[in-house]
Amino acid sequence: MADDIEIATERPKTPVWFWIVGVVALIWNGFGAVDYTLTQMGNEAYLSAFTEEQLAFYLGFPLWYEAVWAIAVWSAMLGSAALLIRTRFAAPLFLVSIAFYIISAAYLFGFTAAYDLMGGIGGVIFSLVIFLSLVAFWRVASWGVKAGVLR
Repeated sequence: MADDIEIATERPKTPVWFWIVGVVALIWNGFGAVDYTLTQMGNEAYLSAFTEEQLAFYLGFPLWYEAVWAIAVWSAMLGSAALLIRTRFAAPLFLVSIAFYIISAAYLFGFTAAYDLMGGIGGVIFSLVIFLSLVAFWRVASWGVKAGVLR
């Protein structure tokens, strides 16, 4: 009877496009990680691109916001790495990133002068691109789980 039961242990072949998305996710979210790290470290060369007003704004974030920002950034990086090592944890990591990014954007655009300091409508569009990219990466990860590519 035990011979009649087959256990599927092999993953389906991972499509090339999935690897491409994983690499793009890692690079794209890597830019966010670099921005976060250089800002937090007070890197003079990086921060020299900011105006005095922008610098005061970025360096004046409350501690709770910096924690939200960190969670959004690093969960996206971990989600990207999880895509590439093909683990199912990619999907929930991207969901965490999306949730904390929404909190971040709601605070920035709802309760601060971010609109004016981050380039007006250009800053809003860029923030929307970040949000949509996180959603797209989450959808790919969710597909990967359903398809058996991520375990």
